[in-house]
Amino acid sequence: MTGNSAARQSRRERPAKPALTRDGIIATAVDLMRVEGLERVTMRRLAQELDTGPASLYVYVRNTAELHAAVLDELLAGVDLSPAAAEGDWRERLVRILMSYTELLFEHPGLARSAVAARPFGKNFLNLTEAVLALLHEGGVVPDRAAWLIDVLLQFCTATAAEHAWRGPDEDGHNEEDWEALAAGLMGASERTHPRIAALGPRLLSGSPQERLVWGFHVLINGVAHTPVPDVPTPL
Repeated sequence: MTGNSAARQSRRERPAKPALTRDGIIATAVDLMRVEGLERVTMRRLAQELDTGPASLYVYVRNTAELHAAVLDELLAGVDLSPAAAEGDWRERLVRILMSYTELLFEHPGLARSAVAARPFGKNFLNLTEAVLALLHEGGVVPDRAAWLIDVLLQFCTATAAEHAWRGPDEDGHNEEDWEALAAGLMGASERTHPRIAALGPRLLSGSPQERLVWGFHVLINGVAHTPVPDVPTPL
């Protein structure tokens, strides 16, 4: 009897689960995103992967938006910040950092779309922000303009990556079809009703995403020298 009872008890025993930590939760979310895509990285799916209940995760992460922001921050460790300490024109070095950030988003289209709204705030985001601000300071951009410009630059990165996510089409191919429909609409514009569109023609769609991105960065960086920010109170 004793032996049988012991055997039945041992079959019910399970290895102790590792304690939940924020770092462990985020690491699991990153692994899950790489395998199943960001759309599958929900609190419920993550809890399933960690063999726990969703309520347990809310102790460490407030909601799915914060979870996605933390995933992005983890990936930001891959952004090349070395140009900040290199030699050469500060504008070109700044563009290299911003391109590295955007290329990372190009690799993860779902994350690019999420990053438009889900702002990271961890150590890797702080490192990226510090590197960009250091180069703006080196270029003589006054502090109040630098503080506003960095927001515009990073928004431009994320919006561009999200817009061009069609270059890795989703399962039903709608993104590529939408782009082709846009091109057909512009190219088919009538000279009578839309003369400016017809005159520009293919130039409206010319250039690669990377070429347009670099040009846009220079427009923003050069424009900051001639565009003061409004006189607003600094929040405490």
